[in-house]
Amino acid sequence: MDDTGRAIAKGREVIRIEGRAVAALEERIGESFGRAVDLLEQCRGRVIVTGVGKSGIIARKIVATLNSTGTPSVFLHPGDAVHGDLGIVRRDDVVMCVSKSGATREINALLPMIKRIGVPIISILGKLNSQLARESEVALDASVEVEACPHDLAPTASTTATLALGDAIAVALLDRRGFEADEFALYHPGGTLGKRLLLKVDELMTTGAEVPRVTADVPLRDAIFEISSKRLGCTCVVKRDGTLEGVITDGDLRRLLQKHNDISSLTAGAVMTRNPKTARMGSLAYVVLQEMEAFKVTQIIVVDERHVAAGVVHLHDLVKAGLGRDERG
Repeated sequence: MDDTGRAIAKGREVIRIEGRAVAALEERIGESFGRAVDLLEQCRGRVIVTGVGKSGIIARKIVATLNSTGTPSVFLHPGDAVHGDLGIVRRDDVVMCVSKSGATREINALLPMIKRIGVPIISILGKLNSQLARESEVALDASVEVEACPHDLAPTASTTATLALGDAIAVALLDRRGFEADEFALYHPGGTLGKRLLLKVDELMTTGAEVPRVTADVPLRDAIFEISSKRLGCTCVVKRDGTLEGVITDGDLRRLLQKHNDISSLTAGAVMTRNPKTARMGSLAYVVLQEMEAFKVTQIIVVDERHVAAGVVHLHDLVKAGLGRDERG
């Protein structure tokens, strides 16, 4: 086997080992897991998560996931804790310790002090027969049969399993609290995710004098001029009070010219599409984008509660705002 083939085989082996490690966790999700979720739901302070080395990195990811799903959390490095940072821990908090061995010297040195404060301890660890497990109100088993490392030394499968268990806790809490998408958006205002959950169509639409508008009785040539001058590929056809009656698009004009050689006598009202698809002010821009893609239109009229044409939003504006399906944030 050449070097490339060996690398492929080794990569598949690692994924297989780590996949088995994660799958094995399912049978361990039982009463202890339920008690851990109960403790965290009842927590009136913050979740203080601690760990050293690779476990510390996983602890930071657990903190990030908890924070993003509505559970206030803080990472505390055990080494810093014994030099003053333990002051961050308050009686209303819950401490979560992450350790493969359950015998991490820095964490075990903290246990008497945490106990003195009176804070409950949840541990995620690889050895239930350990000091950390015995000192914990709840000990969650994240042990693995073997690491993906060929020497069974470097934390690989064990960190993956711990990460998955942390995600399981966060999602169970999210479900328990009925955490909704709009709440999620509050913690993710940046990037595509925040835009999809927060950005309203009102913020992207063309408004005011830049909105193409004609009344139904104007000659079609005036409507064509309005479409060309406003450069949105359409014009609203409105009543005198601004209420939307219909729309004329570039596509409508092309189809019209295929049927009529002389359009000089036509009015805007004669060729407009009545009852066009519209979006309501306040609609999520991402939802409007999905509707435009479904209806295969490149622009849509935005109306208010009285069905007055308030603006026009173009597909390009939505995609430019980072709302495309292939965007990630």
